[in-house]
Amino acid sequence: MSQASQLIVALKRILKARHISYVDVAKHLDLSHASVKRLFSQQRFSLATLEAICQLAGLELSDLVQEACAAPALHYLSAKQEAELVADTKLLLVTVCVLNHWSLAQILATYQLSEIEGLQALLRLDKLGLIRLMPENRVKLLVARDFAWQPDGPIHRFFRERIQYDFLDAQFMASDELLRFHHAMLSPQAVVRFKQRLARLLQEFAELHQDSHDAPERQGTSLLLALRSWEPAAFAALRRPGA
Repeated sequence: MSQASQLIVALKRILKARHISYVDVAKHLDLSHASVKRLFSQQRFSLATLEAICQLAGLELSDLVQEACAAPALHYLSAKQEAELVADTKLLLVTVCVLNHWSLAQILATYQLSEIEGLQALLRLDKLGLIRLMPENRVKLLVARDFAWQPDGPIHRFFRERIQYDFLDAQFMASDELLRFHHAMLSPQAVVRFKQRLARLLQEFAELHQDSHDAPERQGTSLLLALRSWEPAAFAALRRPGA
């Protein structure tokens, strides 16, 4: 792919992420919708046109170049890298906030961190490859849409240890809360099918997270899914030998 094509692909990706349509671009450039579609299909932009579209998207032309030249998105960290995050509560807090598209200013206004502590955390995340620290302390995420923590890795263990006495320590009666427990007798084939449906649900949850990036109001929302062959220990104690 040519460098010019990389720029246009990056520009289209940014416009989509910021919910800016070709219609919006046409109005901003004072062109027809068809003309804008032709510009993108033929990839024939003047420098002035590129700068104007970048202005609409709220970024500098240099930001677009960096986006086009960005390294491949990160899909996961190593167990050693995750352990480094878990070992420092403030670093882990900043990590979670950044992955949820918080700015440094928002983090410092919400949590008891000094500006030096916040900057040090961002520099460590930059070194780990999770982010690129930009001028004016802006953050560019370098993770893929399907970024995930290591299965049974340090991060998963950190949160699993806190599920019983923290996350589940609630009545789940508020309008934005839900807790359900269901039991069924399923065939192995049915379990496989249901796990596939849960995987699609998790993907939708991740997509909603991305779609809410620029929403004026957001709240931390956690989802817990658990599925395994199980019966209460009190029931198991009553089983006949060999049953």
